[in-house]
Amino acid sequence: MILLLQYTLIFASVLLLVALGGCFSEHSGVINIGLEGIMVMGALGGALMMKFLPDGTPAFGMILLVVLASILLGMVYSLLLAVAAINFKADQTLVGTAMNLLGTAAATVFVKAMNTAESVDNVSSTIQYINAKKAFLVNIGGFEFNWFMLLALLALTGSYVSLYKTRFGLRLMACGEHPQAADSVGINVYKMRYAGVLISGVLGGLGGIVYITAGVSEWKFENGVAGFGFLALAVMIFGQWKPTRIALAALLFGFFRALGNVYSGFDFLKALNLPAAMYNMLPYIISLVVLAFTSQKSRAPKAEGIPYDKGQR
Repeated sequence: MILLLQYTLIFASVLLLVALGGCFSEHSGVINIGLEGIMVMGALGGALMMKFLPDGTPAFGMILLVVLASILLGMVYSLLLAVAAINFKADQTLVGTAMNLLGTAAATVFVKAMNTAESVDNVSSTIQYINAKKAFLVNIGGFEFNWFMLLALLALTGSYVSLYKTRFGLRLMACGEHPQAADSVGINVYKMRYAGVLISGVLGGLGGIVYITAGVSEWKFENGVAGFGFLALAVMIFGQWKPTRIALAALLFGFFRALGNVYSGFDFLKALNLPAAMYNMLPYIISLVVLAFTSQKSRAPKAEGIPYDKGQR
């Protein structure tokens, strides 16, 4: 039961961070389908930092540098969407899809090249971080607490406050609802949309490193992040683009994802003799069912996906 709770919280943390990132982007008026690719890039930045930092690095320094590397690479990669969608008014869905494909491919090529440079016999796309990962874990009475869980909680609190209690949040949401009206009162719509996309890059990149350190000490980058970026989009829609509801949705989806890891520890589940793949499919099946019944009632920001033209009224 403790293991189920542990995996539920860490997977929920991943979904929460990435879904909040998508929430900021869409509240600004930009659809971010590229969260999957941003997660891969954030994971790559964090994994490289863990690989090259010396073993004697203090835990706090390790956590700080890994988080900064993930955030930085995720934010830089999200600029592709920002420039294409905001400056060039490109189709946001197509750009996001291309980013997902490019992210996994680029990370795979880079890691394989790096491994081959170290040893000509090593052509894998795997990065190991066995010792470095220990810095993120604290054992509390058999429960393996991960500092990323606290980070996700802080991100949730910060997102709620910034969206609903600050001038920045109100301006951001105004740009996603009616950008022409926002522009008429002096709000720079282009800057606010850039801010929304870059914040999604920060949170998406952070979600990527949390995902690849959840239960494993190495990651094969050719696997990407197994559809977690799209699952986070489902969490965002189910949560109605509201941080508190997104948190509850993340817990629900995180629970079903955790079952795929720990079902063998429950006798009644083992007695069902279902294949392991069935449990791994659960969160995606649940997302399809949930969206089928709730998507018609969902109310997305009115101007999301619509390129802003300052000269149009």
